[in-house]
Amino acid sequence: EIHLVESGGGLVQAGGSLRLSCAASGFTFDDYLIGWFRQAPGKEREGVSCISNSDGSTYYADSVKARFTISLDKVKKTAYLEMNSLKPEDTAVYFCAADDHVPSIANEEICNDVRNWGQGTQVTVSS
Repeated sequence: EIHLVESGGGLVQAGGSLRLSCAASGFTFDDYLIGWFRQAPGKEREGVSCISNSDGSTYYADSVKARFTISLDKVKKTAYLEMNSLKPEDTAVYFCAADDHVPSIANEEICNDVRNWGQGTQVTVSS
């Protein structure tokens, strides 16, 4: 039902910036969570950031705090992830995920319960 399309990935040098976009559609309920996960080769999927459309609350993994910023255009139903000061260890496939069947509260536990996924976009950071 929920459809997510990511864009904005690419190759950048360490210290550079990228902005990822996630266009969402098909929500049934007014309140939802939308956010970003990433998975590098040989590593488990990692929650990166999440945002609630109802109260604007946000969650960030410790590894990206102070470098990444999540935002949400409620009209367009599009989430953005502004990634600054990129490091080689940020290299991964980044997946957008969203759900309107969880409480619209952006914390680690609830953000990790989202069930709808986009196709992913590759982010590569060279040293």
